[in-house]
Amino acid sequence: MTDRGSPSGLGAGGGRYQVAAPEAGGTDPQAARRVIERGVRPLASSVDGVRFEFQASLHDLDLQVGGHVVLETGGPGRLGQVLSVRIARVEAADVDPAAPAAFQVRTAQGHGIVLDDGARPFHDAVVRPARSDEIADWLTANRPQRAVLEIGEHLLAPGVPANLDAGGFNRHTFLCGQSGSGKTYSLGLVLERLLVETDLRLVVLDPNSDYVRLAEPRAGLDPAVADRYAAAARGVAVRRAGTAGDRIMLRFAELDPAGQAALLRLDPIADREEYAALSALLDAGERGRPLVGTFEDFFTTDQPGARELGLRAANLGVLDWPIWAREETGSLLAELENGDQRCLVVDLGSLSTPEEQSVVAEAVLSTLWRRRARREPVLVVIDEAHNVCPAAPRDAVTALAAEYATRIAAEGRKFGLYLLLSTQRPQKVQENVVSQCDNLLLMRMNSAADLEFLHAVFSFVPAGLLDRASAFRQGHALVAGKVMPHAGYVRFGARTAEEGGADVPATWAASR
Repeated sequence: MTDRGSPSGLGAGGGRYQVAAPEAGGTDPQAARRVIERGVRPLASSVDGVRFEFQASLHDLDLQVGGHVVLETGGPGRLGQVLSVRIARVEAADVDPAAPAAFQVRTAQGHGIVLDDGARPFHDAVVRPARSDEIADWLTANRPQRAVLEIGEHLLAPGVPANLDAGGFNRHTFLCGQSGSGKTYSLGLVLERLLVETDLRLVVLDPNSDYVRLAEPRAGLDPAVADRYAAAARGVAVRRAGTAGDRIMLRFAELDPAGQAALLRLDPIADREEYAALSALLDAGERGRPLVGTFEDFFTTDQPGARELGLRAANLGVLDWPIWAREETGSLLAELENGDQRCLVVDLGSLSTPEEQSVVAEAVLSTLWRRRARREPVLVVIDEAHNVCPAAPRDAVTALAAEYATRIAAEGRKFGLYLLLSTQRPQKVQENVVSQCDNLLLMRMNSAADLEFLHAVFSFVPAGLLDRASAFRQGHALVAGKVMPHAGYVRFGARTAEEGGADVPATWAASR
């Protein structure tokens, strides 16, 4: 449909639009324009039965981007979704040949998709907004034969539950939104629903300590809801710094060789002797003689170069980190290897330095990749992904973490490793990770550059739906991909568990 319109489009339907009678002494173009514009009928046509174009009057316009419509073609109505709406200018004569003068009128035009099966072309179907019960009936009829995760309601159909297809999380998922959009709260809600409704194992890298209370039901919940959630949350384990019993603990020997070298800032060319010494120590350990289990072993073995490596670690301050385990204690990576916890939250935010956070994140990702041959489904949740797997890593350890994230994104699905990335800076995340995501949860995003980036990466999402993200309120989101039958807007509902992190109180801004 062109902006100029056509007799079978804007002037269709067999009727003529009446123009206001001219007043004595001349015509009233403004009055004539308003009458013609108000008379434009809401009609839709499709040549393939899958996509349709429509017209409507701009006056009292009730068709909006993302909204559901019913296309009435004489038989049972067909459910559709509007993907774009624009203002078009057409000649008045194209709308009403009886127009008293040559001038233009404005109409609403746009396009959408037909959601019902059966590609049957149609012409001049009356298009109207779908009622909530019609949308709910369609969603019920098309509900997947798998667990569904109720996360709130459809934004443009209040009262209609918004459900995610749990099986869709076997594709990588990208959740993004600017600060204040409700991203952290919403991710927590998704994790809660996965805990209750599925058996999928979760490993959460939590840089801001936002999910450390995931096992604690909120006060005031319905007792049945609280009991069901508490039963599911018994499988949640939180590992943090400096707390007896649930400390984050690593052993140097458990790190992968590349991680060990990166931690000690060893370059195979610039640091030839020390790098070779480390390789020799690791090789000896691989032959069944674990010469270096902890950093103390660097100073007790007589292996050439070991003491120098220990001094390098001491000079870098690595020996002072509280994350190193003694031989007699357990370790985080051993827990990951065993896979005993249903949900393991690694509280990176409790660690004192960015360097410790990077080492722990790299160790977790490398361990999950190393055990991939077990083919045990795991959802790897990386919050603040722009720090864990950035497009421009700040050091060798972070670069290695980004490399493992890229491997999981590219090949992890066939081993049961699925990613759920969350960030407020989509362009700062390693692009080879983002481009492998088949699900998008987009919250408010005002940055034109970020939206343009998302347009390019998530080209399967209709552009008109993405553009509305700049007008979202807190808790509003666009959901698209395998986790939802079709892309649409949702309003996230209430959390079940307590929130971990919190904003700094803004009492300083209160009036005096």
